Parts: sequence; C-alpha cells; structure tokens
Amino acid sequence: MTITAVQPVRVYADTSVYGGVFDEEFAKPSRRFFDRVREGRFVLVVSPLVEEELEDSPAEVRDWFGQFRAAAEPALISPEAVALSQAYLDAGIVTSKAAEDALHVALATVSGCSVIVSWNFRHIVNFQKIPRYNAVNVLHRRGELEIRSPAEVVEDDED
Repeated sequence: MTITAVQPVRVYADTSVYGGVFDEEFAKPSRRFFDRVREGRFVLVVSPLVEEELEDSPAEVRDWFGQFRAAAEPALISPEAVALSQAYLDAGIVTSKAAEDALHVALATVSGCSVIVSWNFRHIVNFQKIPRYNAVNVLHRRGELEIRSPAEVVEDDED
C-alpha cells in the first residue's frame, strides 16, 4: 500500500479572518485556521485588497497579517477578477455597496483557490449567495469555489 502526501489546499482569507483573531467570538477558529497555514495544510493566498482594507486596522491585526504576508501567494487584481466581480454585481448577488466583497470572491476564484474563508455572513458566507456565486463562476468557465467560515475548514480536534 502506498501512502501519498496530501497536497495543501489553496485558501484565500478575506480581511475579516485576520481581524477575527482578535475578536472574542471568532478568535479560536481564526487562530486554528492560521495554525493550519503554519503547518502547511493550507497555502494562504492574499490580495492587495486585503492589504488595503487592513491599512486602518489596529496595529495588532496588521502585525498578525505581516506574519503571513511574505510566505503567502499573491492574488492580483487582474482584469479577469474585476470582470468576474462585475458579473456577480450584474447577477444581483450583492449590490454595489458590497463590491469589495464580490471582488474578494472573484480574486479567490481567478487565483485558483479551492476555498475562500470569511466571517462575512451577510455578503460572502451566506447560504443563499454561495450557489449564486458558483453559478456565475460556471457561466464564466471558472471552477466552483468553496465559501466557508474558518470554523468550517479546521478539524474539530481541539475541544
């Protein structure tokens, strides 16, 4: 019997996940998510959008992000990502007020991530929106994207 190594999963973490590390409600699963990144189970993908949104965050959140930035893979804001984001808006998944949220999903999709993690339950991790994001992805010849909270992607091995 041959045992093969498990390939790490490419994961895009939106801005809320970094801030979640310092939020009492979200701290434990957020920290466990980043533990999995350190262990090599996840390949972290970050975008300039995350960096921009973190500019006005507390220093501790920016410092936390800084620990992971150098080793992370970039998700560039490409014309393809912008067009896909616009397609989400055109499909009515979110309004223009949530255009940055749509761009996070598009960046994760276009950069070939398997999963995007977020604590944004209104515009991203929303059971009514997830199939709609994926329907647009399929229409634009992109793969489907798992859209989850950090709590959903870490094993529950530490109670």
